[in-house]
Amino acid sequence: MSSCLGIYIEPNIIKYAKVTKERDILVVNSFGIKFYDKIGEAIKQIISDTYSYKVPISINLSEETYQYFSMFSLLNKNDLKKAIETEFESFCAERGYNRNALESRYALVNDLDDKEKIKVVHVSANKNTISTIMQPFTEYNVSTISPISVSISNIANLKEKENILIINMEEKTTLTTIVDNKIYSVEKLEEGSSDVLNSINKKENSYSKAYEICKNSTIYTMEGKELQDEANEYLEDIMPTLYKIVSSVQEILSSSTVKIDRIYLTGTLSVINNIDLYFQEFFKTEKCEILKPFFIKDSLKINMKDYIEVNSAISLALQGLEYGLKDMNFKEKKWKDDLNNILERFNITIGKDEDDTKENKGVLSSNLSKFFKLDFKRGLDATERWMLRTACGILFLTVIYSAFSMYLNYSINIKNIQVLEVEQDTLAQISAVDSDIKRINNKTSEYEELTENLKNIRAQVEEETKNKKAIPNLLTKIMFSIPQGVQLTSIENTSENHIIINAQSEKYEQLGYFKVILKTQGILNDVVSTAGTKDGDLVKFTVEGVLP
Repeated sequence: MSSCLGIYIEPNIIKYAKVTKERDILVVNSFGIKFYDKIGEAIKQIISDTYSYKVPISINLSEETYQYFSMFSLLNKNDLKKAIETEFESFCAERGYNRNALESRYALVNDLDDKEKIKVVHVSANKNTISTIMQPFTEYNVSTISPISVSISNIANLKEKENILIINMEEKTTLTTIVDNKIYSVEKLEEGSSDVLNSINKKENSYSKAYEICKNSTIYTMEGKELQDEANEYLEDIMPTLYKIVSSVQEILSSSTVKIDRIYLTGTLSVINNIDLYFQEFFKTEKCEILKPFFIKDSLKINMKDYIEVNSAISLALQGLEYGLKDMNFKEKKWKDDLNNILERFNITIGKDEDDTKENKGVLSSNLSKFFKLDFKRGLDATERWMLRTACGILFLTVIYSAFSMYLNYSINIKNIQVLEVEQDTLAQISAVDSDIKRINNKTSEYEELTENLKNIRAQVEEETKNKKAIPNLLTKIMFSIPQGVQLTSIENTSENHIIINAQSEKYEQLGYFKVILKTQGILNDVVSTAGTKDGDLVKFTVEGVLP
């Protein structure tokens, strides 16, 4: 029986789950969510609560980037590895990255666009970032560090010949595309649960309360009942982010050559009630559903929503139990780890041996004395001859090592002299470059002054043109963007850029969508609105904003 503690960390929130595997049976022993100010104390508490002092821990990577390379499928393993390394070095050189400061891993998948090639899903992260992630775990046994976008597929019920998209709405949203049970691509969106929680936190001044509000919020779809104003108190903090995520996913899927059959929703925002129905309205041909761990079965005794909250932590625990892509482990492997694994495999511990009695110590001392006190007068027995040959061999190796060290030291001195000469020449070249830079800077200052004058003139012309066309452009944008069922009763330009719009609709959510459109499409800036009032069968509200 083996266990692993999965810990998913993001600002202010830690999700954890301890999973045990016995043969093919997986069990979640303990799980939960903790809000923290000091991460070290929070992790210490989680380790204590789950009694995981010696249990392997699997944590998430952060700030990783993804690159994609195409390789010929006929390359052997060694040539393929060299080719991928060369491609990544070229990528770093083009963008000015320090290759030595980056740690990288990769996965291979068949290229759908070219059957003769292999697609390389390449993941890289800064070594300093990895060290920062490891810092709170110095006293514990961290076994794996992997990207959550890769490990989240561990808990999905993958089927053959079914293309899957997993939308993981944690702090930032990741889109993981899976083709033929293999990860095909990963997209990262800036929008995520942090936008929603931070917005609610500003009102409630409590991150845990913001999470509970998000968890208890309900989205009423186009076919649902009308919302009361009280029920919509926090939807204005939730809906804009969800709309941006949906729009980004639609754009990515429309440009992709992969036909998606099923969309799984997971992450913090997936706990919002009816979120799967909300996504289903935008994706007619793809089935949208909440991602549930494949090994947990629905029953009256199990509240599945509690497990869904910690999907990311469960997937990391499975990564530590050798599910998914084993090569996506960014934990630096040290000889001590290998030694511990070997010792644990044979049930050996390093420490004081209770059987180390005085008698045993006496035998050891006798043998050492026998090695160093040989009596040549009485002749040598077989053991003494073996010891003498060993001593001669050691002496011979010591002489060779000394000679090699002297030669190596001489070569190093020669190279140091050559390096010094190159360094002096480089300094001379740098001095010449500095002189050229000063001349260029002088010319640049003149050019910037002329450019600034042109910009000022252009800004004056654009401002005059913008003011003339601002109102007609506003009306045109509203005409093409206004949702069906929303009626505008008045539009007023109270000052130079300030606009007041009065609108009405039979459904409150239509007015909410109209407000979101004004924000997200940049029709108005600093958009604010009234809560809306019922007048017979109509809901009326006023929205204000500033022309961009």
